[in-house]
Amino acid sequence: MSGGREKHCSSSPMLPATSPAIASATATSATAATPRLLRRKSQRGNWFTRKCFHAAYYYLDDPPHHPNAPQVDWEVPVKIGDEIRAAVPVNEFSKHVASLHADGDIGFSREYEAIQNECISDDLPCEHSQHPENKRKNRYLNITAYDHSRVHLHPTPGQKKNLDYINANFIDGYQKGHAFIGTQGPLPDTFDCFWRMIWEQRVAIIVMITNLVERGRRKCDMYWPKDGVETYGVIQVKLIEEEVMSTYTVRTLQIKHLKLKKKKQCNTEKLVYQYHYTNWPDHGTPDHPLPVLNFVKKSSAANPAEAGPIVVHCSAGVGRTGTYIVLDAMLKQIQQKSIVNVFGFLRHIRAQRNFLVQTEEQYIFLHDALVEAIASGETNLMAEQVEELRNCTPYLEQQYKNIIQFQPKDIHIASAMKQVNSIKNRGAIFPIEGSRVHLTPKPGEDGSDYINASWLHGFRRLRDFIVTQHPMAHTIKDFWQMVWDHNAQTVVLLSSLDDINFAQFWPDEATPIESDHYRVKYLNKTNKSDYVSRDFVIQSIQDDYELTVKMLHCPSWPEMSNPNSIYDFIVDVHERCNDYRNGPIVIVDRYGGAQACTFCAISSLAIEMEYCSTANVYQYAKLYHNKRPGVWTSSEDIRVIYNILSFLPGNLNLLKRTALRTEFEDVTTATPDLYSKICSNGNVPQHVILQQQQLHMLQLQQQHLETQQQQQQQLQQQQTALHETVSTPTTDTNPSLLPILSLLPPTVAPLSSNSSTNTTTPPPSPQTIQLPSPSELSHQILPTVASATSPVAPATPGTCATPTTPTTPTTVLPTIPTIPLASQNSLTLTNANFHTVTNNAAELMEHQQQQMLALMQQQTQLQQQYNTHQSHHNNVGDLLMNNTDNSPTTSPTIVNNNINNNNNVTNAAATDAQNLDIVG
Repeated sequence: MSGGREKHCSSSPMLPATSPAIASATATSATAATPRLLRRKSQRGNWFTRKCFHAAYYYLDDPPHHPNAPQVDWEVPVKIGDEIRAAVPVNEFSKHVASLHADGDIGFSREYEAIQNECISDDLPCEHSQHPENKRKNRYLNITAYDHSRVHLHPTPGQKKNLDYINANFIDGYQKGHAFIGTQGPLPDTFDCFWRMIWEQRVAIIVMITNLVERGRRKCDMYWPKDGVETYGVIQVKLIEEEVMSTYTVRTLQIKHLKLKKKKQCNTEKLVYQYHYTNWPDHGTPDHPLPVLNFVKKSSAANPAEAGPIVVHCSAGVGRTGTYIVLDAMLKQIQQKSIVNVFGFLRHIRAQRNFLVQTEEQYIFLHDALVEAIASGETNLMAEQVEELRNCTPYLEQQYKNIIQFQPKDIHIASAMKQVNSIKNRGAIFPIEGSRVHLTPKPGEDGSDYINASWLHGFRRLRDFIVTQHPMAHTIKDFWQMVWDHNAQTVVLLSSLDDINFAQFWPDEATPIESDHYRVKYLNKTNKSDYVSRDFVIQSIQDDYELTVKMLHCPSWPEMSNPNSIYDFIVDVHERCNDYRNGPIVIVDRYGGAQACTFCAISSLAIEMEYCSTANVYQYAKLYHNKRPGVWTSSEDIRVIYNILSFLPGNLNLLKRTALRTEFEDVTTATPDLYSKICSNGNVPQHVILQQQQLHMLQLQQQHLETQQQQQQQLQQQQTALHETVSTPTTDTNPSLLPILSLLPPTVAPLSSNSSTNTTTPPPSPQTIQLPSPSELSHQILPTVASATSPVAPATPGTCATPTTPTTPTTVLPTIPTIPLASQNSLTLTNANFHTVTNNAAELMEHQQQQMLALMQQQTQLQQQYNTHQSHHNNVGDLLMNNTDNSPTTSPTIVNNNINNNNNVTNAAATDAQNLDIVG
């Protein structure tokens, strides 16, 4: 990386660059010696071989020569079909890309198809990848390593010859052979091979462009230690430092060879830097190329001149890996020759590793990214450049034109333009759909999830800030709902107050703000030199959960007393309290515009300048405009950022104050750890939420099954009591009947204390017992698992109310349905003995006998349902516990069909990357 990172990289202890020619000459002289000489010096020779040759393989860089490797001069124009493909001058490249986009990207389709067809016709051998002992080292069946360009692991004493295999290929860069090694995401069985390759090829930079898990699928295994030290074969790896940023993470790793003795000319330790890009979407390409371009430039520049190739990998090591390599080469070609030849270079490197730039979408993204790179130029500026350019009006005006190039369409602001939401907007600044902040929707209320607020990225996270307008009288509760929903504990208010349009929206000491779910209370107020700090607490109405909130009110921003007070204010905003929940910082100005976005940009750029001694004002300003169009009104808004940044002090220590740790998901556990920082920088991925809901539903189902068992036991007890009661009918109230009385339907009145009085009534006509169907019974007795997480609906007769929280459900006995008249399919029971009984007790006994038969039928059905649910629960539970490779949204049946293959380590390559939508 440039700046601070380059210092680390250049100071890292690298192994001596032993010349391949010297190593070759030494080996030749040893083998050419006469047998007599060898016999004379056998003892010495054996010692020399043991001490030198058996150790030298660990650090000598002597890649094998392949005379049959394809040689292509990719900068020469080539005729494909009826068209000639050649390099395009930089000043014509934007027009060239626009022509390829015409007619539904037909030009891109033709070019990419030509590259695909040529690679298919090459039919380069991959015999080592197909070797039986090497197949298990391939993550995917169709992603193999060409024999002529594959990386050979150096032999170890007593090792079989075929153990030199790893699924990796040398790939050329711009005017540099073997500039890269493209490889797959390491498997657990290949961790030791991967780190041997890193050591033997003198690698200083590892570029990782995938997350460990994407869309519920394992894309790469964690081949570095989460904490402390891990040993992989003969290489020990120690995590020294980890810097988490919004779109990528940099890890400093110290590797040590455990089989080498430390000598003056042989280092046994060195530093390796892993640049891990975490914001490539699960499927497709990034929304905007600027973060990717910045990552490519920083990671490529971090590689020391004396180091070996840069190792680049994704999942399969072809799609995103190829995109990175082509971008790096084309950026260098633009800088050195002012031309671009994407077609020629990709055609060249595809003969070195198969499927590089795996999809047409990636091919299009390459071109669009290069158009952006040419238009923006170099945007990473040193401190002295920032100071120089703040007064360069032509430069700032040109940057402003590029920054506001995106103009939103109606589809981009569809929610903001709804009639029900239009009254919630103060001005003409609206949040873009993809980045707007959502509120918890209210059932049946259209637009209840809308607030005029946008997510903006900072240095650390993709969702570091929420920028919003000053709340109106009818949106005050929406504002606090947003703070509550997203655990925001810091609010920065930059607008000044008046009593008409921009009034106070927080509670005072006497009057809290209340809603159906929370209560906001005022705590205290502290006056500072340029701002006021207020503390609040938001308490839940339903439980004892509460959230402390600090509001910093600075109406004079950014026209404060002096530049130092600006940064003092920023430091206070980023201070974390002891119970900080890692939520976003809410920034409020009158319209959610330039003031708020300037604060976000300055805060982020101050940390970036501290980390790598450069600041990318253009990138932050352009991406903020793309998420909230209209925030910048002129080039003067951009000049303000440059001005404030030029006064940046050198001792803020914001880098340490805002440090984050990466959390990784372990898909082999029943309750996965959230992969928040890697996948979404603080936001729980949707597939993790779904998987947690499934597991929670299974737990609730198990609780309901236990409840069923208790109900069965109670039913058996009630039947026993009912048998006793029916066998000895009486006109008196029997205490043994009390449990069954609680089950009587509303149409059957319980026996009163004076019910022994005889009354003359007509004999009852024959009645029938209408037994409930299994589906009705399941609704009456077993609450559905899905409704366990839904709000409570009003209870109706004959049904059980569902709980609102995942607590153990209260045992609820089933309610017997009202006895209907006889029907064709009903079970008829006539008891003549009851026809002559004329008192209430006798009539009640008839109902009790009918209740007994209904209970017996229900018990049978309950037992059948219990057996069915128990069997289904065990199957689904086992599948979710064991299945580590399928999406959580996969149905249990599909999971059952695939589980054996997914859990078989030796069959890791039994899937085709292309067919499974694995773009890697």
